This record gives sequence, structure tokens and C-alpha cells, in this order.
Amino acid sequence: MSISDGDEGFSYWVRWQVPVCALVIGGPAFFAVKFVRKLKAEPLHYNDLWTPCWRNLNPLWLLIFRAFAFVCLAWVLYEIVSVAGAFAFYFYTQWTLALVMVYFVLGTVVSAYGCWFSFKKLPSSKVKGTANLKSRYAQEEIQGKLRFWGYLMQTVYQTCAGAVILTDVVFWCLLVPFLLGEQFSLTLLIGCLHSLNAIFLLLDTALNNLPFSWFGFAYFVIWSCLYVAFQWILHACGFTWWPYPFLELRTPWAPLWYFSLALVHIPCYGIYALIFKMKNSVLPVLFPRAFIARSHN
Repeated sequence: MSISDGDEGFSYWVRWQVPVCALVIGGPAFFAVKFVRKLKAEPLHYNDLWTPCWRNLNPLWLLIFRAFAFVCLAWVLYEIVSVAGAFAFYFYTQWTLALVMVYFVLGTVVSAYGCWFSFKKLPSSKVKGTANLKSRYAQEEIQGKLRFWGYLMQTVYQTCAGAVILTDVVFWCLLVPFLLGEQFSLTLLIGCLHSLNAIFLLLDTALNNLPFSWFGFAYFVIWSCLYVAFQWILHACGFTWWPYPFLELRTPWAPLWYFSLALVHIPCYGIYALIFKMKNSVLPVLFPRAFIARSHN
């Protein structure tokens, strides 16, 4: 990464490509933020945050898996940062990896609390009505404590869904075939960085009972637009090297690249939505006695 040496400056930002690309990125971001502000959160079933979608699978196994996934991803990020330092977060991949780690941290904490609550024995009572009353109060207590964290966990989960598909598809289908050997070499660590994020999230999807809503696409758009804005700010401050060639504004093809990048968000989120739909349509047929089909969206 280098600082401007005079080749770039004010003249770089008055190119006709800049306002066009800004419109391509800023337009979706504006409508996504406007949509999120008007969005009314759907009722969240708190048991879905930590209970698996498999009938005989103890919630402890989901807790263990989420903790294991976090540790593995944290190790990968640690290795990357130990080599590249803060420069590691110059890339969208590391942004996404950190976001997936946030999901698994939230999932681990929520799963631990849910398991603790489900295994906690309520005080015995000889009066049935009193026992039911305590159970209702306990349910209201856990819902109150997990309301914010539950919605945050669902939001991060849906954002990660599109981001991991975008990250891995761009890397394996675009960067590796055309830039391998010129700008980077494929190592085991780089391979893990661009695969474990999706693998762990897909495995969690196969185990969890979380809903997956279409409005999560707005969060995915906002996330990507924040990264592009971050890159533009850095380059406005003097950085000249773009981490991804298709973000370069100098070329006359820049608006087409930016427009294509914006469009590819739709199939990336759609792929994960399709995987989720297949989960709830195929698995109940294959495992009718083991898989718990969702009764709500």
C-alpha cells in the first residue's frame, strides 16, 4: 500500500467515473437505510436462538459447535493479522470474517444462556397454579434479556449469509483464475480464510432453528456499501493501491464494474436464501422423524 506521490490527487476525483460510481453505490445504500428505518421487526421466537432444528440433538452440541467455529475463525484471523498487521483489514474478506466471528460470539453467548436457562430447575411448588405462574415469569424474564441480543444476532446472521457467498465466489471464481501468481499466491491460510467463513456458517444453518427473512438483504447491501465508502475515504486521504482491481476508478469501465458488483449482491443473497429454503423443504422429507420443520417464517 502506498501514499500518493503526485500522480493522484484532486484530478483523480473529478473524473466522470466518480459521480457515476458514487450513484451506483450511494443509491442502493440510501434505499437500504430508508427501508431498515421503516422496517418493523418480526416477532422473534427466543427458543430458536439456541435450539437445534434436529429433534434429538441436545442444544449443548450447538453451543459447542458455535464456540469451536469462533475459535477456528479467530485463529485464522490471528494468523492473518500477525503477518499483515492492521493492513489485513484493508480487505473485504477480513471484514466479513470478523463479522462471522461476531455472529458466532453472539451465538455462543446466547446458546450458553439458553442452555443454562433450559437446564435450570424452577423451585418446586405444591400448587400447580403457582408453578405455572413462575414458569411464565421466567419466560418473560429471558425474553426481556435476549430481546436486543436476539435481534442483533439475527441481523448479523443474515448479513453474513450474503457476505460469505460474495467473498468466496469473487475469490474462487474471479481472483484465483485471473490474478493468481500475479498479485498473490494461494496458501493453506489464504484458502482457509476464503472458505471456513462459508463452511462454518452453512454448518450452523444446517443445525440452527433461526429464521431467514428476505429483508436481511438490506443489511447485506449496507455492509458492502460501508466497505466501499471505507476504501474511498482511504484513497481520498492519499492511498493509491486498491485491494480489488474492479474498485479502481481510473478506468472507463469503472461504472460497469461497480454496477456489476452491485447486481451480484442479488444472486449471492439469493443463493443463501435458496439453501435455507432447501433445508426446510428437503430435510423434512429425508428425515421426517429427526428434522423439526419450521412452523413460522
